[in-house]
Amino acid sequence: MYKAKTVTVVIPTYNESQTIRKVIDDFFATGFVDEVVVVDNNALGNTKEEVTKTHARLVVETKQGYGHAIMKGLSEANGDLVVMVEADGTFEPADLHKFLLYSDDFPVVFGTRTSRAAIWSGAFMPFPVRFANWLWAKVIEVLYNGPVLTDVGCTFKLVNRNILEKIKPYFSSSKGDGTFSPELMIWLVRHEKKIIEIPVIYKERVGQSGYTGSVWRAGKLGLKMLPLIFRYKFKKS
Repeated sequence: MYKAKTVTVVIPTYNESQTIRKVIDDFFATGFVDEVVVVDNNALGNTKEEVTKTHARLVVETKQGYGHAIMKGLSEANGDLVVMVEADGTFEPADLHKFLLYSDDFPVVFGTRTSRAAIWSGAFMPFPVRFANWLWAKVIEVLYNGPVLTDVGCTFKLVNRNILEKIKPYFSSSKGDGTFSPELMIWLVRHEKKIIEIPVIYKERVGQSGYTGSVWRAGKLGLKMLPLIFRYKFKKS
């Protein structure tokens, strides 16, 4: 709990059986987290067994895709403040405190991995990936008259319950795939102007990502994001 507000952390998982238990335990260890919702998105290996060793609540989403998993988790979350994060150990649970501090004044807080000092050795953030994430974020910033945005692909986010309820009607129209990160960013920017980005630590992933992990895969995902970004510009709120 943070200042009488309950905190939920939503963690989608597919190929993170090696890290999921530690990620859950480390978030609970911050002392702020009331609930962790883990979304089993057809997870591989012994993920379920690892989650059952923790105090997290496990839910299942059989529709494959990062977006489907996150939307399921957001629908299940009970907290006043809802945090989204990866299960692969790339983010630092201690950074949660920064998100909560900024949530006093901002209903939406985005993480950004643009600070070189915060990108640890081994983390997959080569220049082409950093630049593409920055570029698409800037396109959203300009097209939607948003706040300063620098990292469309950062999945460490905090959303206030009131704002979350406003964007839930969009869930049914989403493809739920790897382009969900800019989609979610657009929904939030269209419904809330008090948004801030904060730098977060980004570490080396344990195991392989289905979306990134190579410049080629990351590039293909980036190309899929562009038409989505422009399509929403011409949709009514």
